[in-house]
Amino acid sequence: MFPVQDLDADIKKIQQGDNLFRESFLEAYRPFVFKSACKFAKRILEWGRDDELAIALIAFNEAIDRFRTDYGVPFLPYARKVINSRLIDHYRRGKRNEANMQLPLSEDGLNNAEVAVAWDNYREEEVSKEREEEILEYDELLQSYGVSFMDLVRSSPRHQETRRSLMRAAWELAEAGNLFEKFAASKKLPLLELEKNTGVGRKTLERGRKYIIAMAVLIYRRQDFLYLADYLKLPAPSLKGDLS
Repeated sequence: MFPVQDLDADIKKIQQGDNLFRESFLEAYRPFVFKSACKFAKRILEWGRDDELAIALIAFNEAIDRFRTDYGVPFLPYARKVINSRLIDHYRRGKRNEANMQLPLSEDGLNNAEVAVAWDNYREEEVSKEREEEILEYDELLQSYGVSFMDLVRSSPRHQETRRSLMRAAWELAEAGNLFEKFAASKKLPLLELEKNTGVGRKTLERGRKYIIAMAVLIYRRQDFLYLADYLKLPAPSLKGDLS
């Protein structure tokens, strides 16, 4: 069985006062915090040396407390925005922000009502834009493997059992050792290994080739496609391990 995430339940558990779980949750998502901070800073940061990482981790913890499911945005994109907001505040204070930087919403100095209104207005525009950008980036990535986003839509299995079989193959391709790296280099689906490791028949694998590729690429790169991963209930990116 391939894994399924339930971030909302995890966040609710922490918000209800489970501080021990909060600590383990923060530790598990340090790779996500690291990647978000490095992407914002546009350089590789180092824990214990760069203030950005400490600020980002505090911001991530803040996002846990502030998050509500009625925001209409998955937790990780929301947390990423809070991290960016706090890092912008940090750069502002240090007078090192770039002249043409696009500034996301900062909640500093606003009361709760103002935060709610500001977030609602900002969310509608930014979430829509980010989702569209994700789909375009994902489609471009798929095309490098000879597949398109529309191929994924058209090839999605109608029968639940077939979909489960193909998803099992996609998880195996994305997560089993260096199998994905070999596939990425050759651009050829390793049918023999997938059939052997999953028990899914060769004909089923061949018929579902485009779907397997599209889903395996998304699983392998889910840290870059947070909205799509959330929609498909894939496990959070930090659970993949090395996100560098």
